[in-house]
Amino acid sequence: MTAPNTLFEVENERELPKPVSVPATLFADIVFDRPLDHAYTYAVPESLTAKIGVGKRVEVPFGKGGKGTAGFCVRVTDVQPTSGYEIKTVTRVLDDDAIVDEHLMKLTRWMADYYLCGWGQVLHAVVPAGVRDNAGTRVASFVEPLPKEKLPNPLPTVTPQQKAALDKLKKENRPLEVLQLARLAKCTTGVVAGLIKKGLVRKFSERIETPAAMPDAETEDQSTSAPHVEIALNADQLRVWEPLKNALETGGYHPFLLHGVTGSGKTEVYLRAIEEVVKQGKEVIVLVPEISLTPQTISRFKGRCGNLAVLHSHLTDAERGGYWRRVATGHIQVVVGARSAVFAPTRKLGLIVIDEEHENSFKQESTPRYHARDVAVMRARLEGIPILMGSATPSLESWANAERGNYTVLSMPNRVASRPLPAVKLVDLRHEPKTPGKHYAIGPTLESAMRKTLKEKGQIILLLNRRGFSTHVHCEACGHVAQCAHCDLAMTFHRTKNSLMCHYCGFETAPFQKCPACSQLAMRYQGLGTEKLQVEIEEKFPGNVCQRMDSDTMSKPGSHQRVLDAFRDGLIQILVGTQMIAKGLDFPNVTLVGVVNADVGLHLPDFRSAERTFQLLAQVAGRAGRGEKGGQVLVQTFTPDHPCITLASHHNYGEFAKLELVHRKQHKYPPYERLARLIVRSEKEEAAATFADTLAGTFKEAMKRATTAQGHTPVRLLGPAECPVFRLNNFYRFHFQIQSDSSAVLHEVLRNVLTLAKPPSGVEFQVDIDPYSML
Repeated sequence: MTAPNTLFEVENERELPKPVSVPATLFADIVFDRPLDHAYTYAVPESLTAKIGVGKRVEVPFGKGGKGTAGFCVRVTDVQPTSGYEIKTVTRVLDDDAIVDEHLMKLTRWMADYYLCGWGQVLHAVVPAGVRDNAGTRVASFVEPLPKEKLPNPLPTVTPQQKAALDKLKKENRPLEVLQLARLAKCTTGVVAGLIKKGLVRKFSERIETPAAMPDAETEDQSTSAPHVEIALNADQLRVWEPLKNALETGGYHPFLLHGVTGSGKTEVYLRAIEEVVKQGKEVIVLVPEISLTPQTISRFKGRCGNLAVLHSHLTDAERGGYWRRVATGHIQVVVGARSAVFAPTRKLGLIVIDEEHENSFKQESTPRYHARDVAVMRARLEGIPILMGSATPSLESWANAERGNYTVLSMPNRVASRPLPAVKLVDLRHEPKTPGKHYAIGPTLESAMRKTLKEKGQIILLLNRRGFSTHVHCEACGHVAQCAHCDLAMTFHRTKNSLMCHYCGFETAPFQKCPACSQLAMRYQGLGTEKLQVEIEEKFPGNVCQRMDSDTMSKPGSHQRVLDAFRDGLIQILVGTQMIAKGLDFPNVTLVGVVNADVGLHLPDFRSAERTFQLLAQVAGRAGRGEKGGQVLVQTFTPDHPCITLASHHNYGEFAKLELVHRKQHKYPPYERLARLIVRSEKEEAAATFADTLAGTFKEAMKRATTAQGHTPVRLLGPAECPVFRLNNFYRFHFQIQSDSSAVLHEVLRNVLTLAKPPSGVEFQVDIDPYSML
C-alpha cells in the first residue's frame, strides 16, 4: 500500500511500511469509506486481472492486521508504484460489472474535493446499500442446450424423461433455470443433472432480480397508460419553451432558472422538456423535495414520460437496488426522486430538472454534506446537458447566478388562465381582540374568514410550522423547563403519544405529573403545535373534518397520498400542517389559506431566516385561488412590518431578493462570499473546548499561508464559539465560521487546517461547505 495522506484523521490501524517487491503486472488504486484524501495501491493477482475494473468494488486487506475491507477501484494501471511501501494484493472482486460509470466517477471525485471528504465516503454514499449488498437478487442456476459441434460423439443414451426434458429445453429456445425446466418437463432435478453429466446441456450461474426488487406499482410504462390529452401552452409557457427546446435539440450545457409564480404552469413546461428528451432516446433525472415527492406532480408525470421510476424514502433496499440496476441497463427513461436521485446511473442522460430548487431538503446534513442542486449543476456541466431549475421563490444563490449571467432566466409572471394571485391580508396579532380566559391560536379575523369559507363550501389550508401539542413545558413554582436529557433543547409534548419528545435526537419520556426539580404540582404546558391546533379547530368547527399533515401523522407509506386524495374529493374540509403542505399542492376548491404564526423561524440565529420565511409564506399563499372561485390568504403575525412578511404578502419576490441581497453583500454572506462551518464536538465539554482553542491557532497558521501578495489574508474567521444548540445528542459543540470571496482560497485554508489538525481521542470535527444549518 502507498502511504495515506489523511484528511480528517490519522488512519491509526495501518501497518508500518515494509518495502517489498511484488510480481504483478496490474495495480489498482482503491478508496474506502474513510475520511481520507488518498487512494491505496494494491497489486492485482493474475487470477483477477480479467475481473478488476474502475467502478467495481473489491475486497482487500486493510489496516492493522490486514482485515478484509471493501473499497472502490478508482484506477487500474500497469505502472508499479515506486514509493517503497508494502504493496498488498487484492483478495477478490465483488462486482461482475462496474456499479459506478465514468460520469459518476468524475462527479464523485469533484464532490470529494469540493466538500472536503474522502472519495470513498462519497462513493459509499452514492451507491445505495441495496446495490452494494445485492439486495433483491439471487444467484440462479441455468441450463441451455449445447450446439451440435460441442455434443459428445457418439451421443449418449438418454432415458425417456431426459429426452422429454431436453426437447422442452430446445423448444423454449432460451436458457431455463434448473427448477423451472424440471417443473415444465414434470420431472425431478435429478433428470436435468443427468443431462448435464452426459454433456448434452450446459449449466451456468447468473445473478437475477427477485420480485421484491421490482416495485411495478411505482413504475409505469407509457404504452399501458391512459391516452394523454395535449395541453395547449399559454403565452408565458410558449415564451420559455422556445429557448429550452432549442437547447434540448442542440445539446450542450445550458443552465436555466425557471422563475414562475405559483400556479403559472411550470410542471407542464417540465413535462414538455422531458417528453422531448425521451423522444431522443435519452434519460431524464427529476429532483423534487421529499414531501412525499409531491403525489400530484408524480401522477401527472406517469403516462407521459416512458418508463418512470419514483424513488422515495419508503423504498426497501431491494427496491432501491432494483431501480438502480434497471436504470443502469436502460430500462427506465425518467428517474424522479429526492436529492439522492441526482446520482442515478443513467446511460445517456439528456436533461436534469429540479423542481422547487430553493428547498432546504436538497442539502444533505451528513457526510458527504452535498447540496443536490449544486451537484446536479456540476453533473450537467460534466455531461454537457441542459439543466432546468424551477421555483416561484428561487434561492438567492441561484438568483445571483442568473444576475451574473451564469444562468438563463425563464420568466412566467402570470398564473394559468390569467387567474389573479390571491389577496393576502396581514393580521397584526398585537392588536387582535383577546378572548377572555383560554388563549386561542386562531384569532377572530381568521376564525371569521374560516366560517365564511366553510359556509360557501370552500376548503381551507392552515400552516403552522411547529408540530406537537405544547412546545414549552415549565414549572410555575420554580421555573424549571422540561429539557431533553441529551440536548440543550426544550421538550415538546405530544398528546396523542402522551409523551415529551426531543425533535432533534428523538429522546422520549413520560409527561411530568410534578416538577422534577421542586416536586410541586405546578407544571404548565404552553406553546402551540399542529396537534393542539387541530384540537382547537375541532372544538370551534364541529361537523367539519380536519386532518393534520406533519411528520408525526405522515410516517406510514402512502399516508400523504391518502390524505391528499381525500382532500381533493372533498372528504376533508380543513387541512392543517407544517411546511409539507406549503408546496406543490393544487386544489381548485381551496379558497382560504391561513398562516397561524408567520414569525416561527424568523428570529433564529441564521442569516437565511428571512429568506426561508419569505419562501414559506409565498409558497403557502400560492395554494389559494387556483380555481374559478378565487381565494384569499390571511397571515397572522407579530411583525407585520418585517420586509420578508410585507413583500411576501404582495407576492413581490424581485423586491425581496433585491433588499436581501444588499443585506447579504453588506455582511459578506453567500452568495457574495463562500461560507464554510467547522464543528468540534465531544461528549466531554472540556475536551471539545480545548481542541477548539488549539484549532483556532491552527487556523491562524493556515491563514498566514494563504496571505496574498497584497499583504492581507482574504479569509474571515469567526470562532470558536458555542453552537446555538450547545449540547446535541450528548455532544458538546463549538463551531467556526469561515468566509472568503475566493472559493479556492477558502478550500486551501481548510485543507491546510485538516492536514495539520489531529483531534485527540474522543474529539471529532466536521466540515460543512455551503452550510444550510447554522444551529
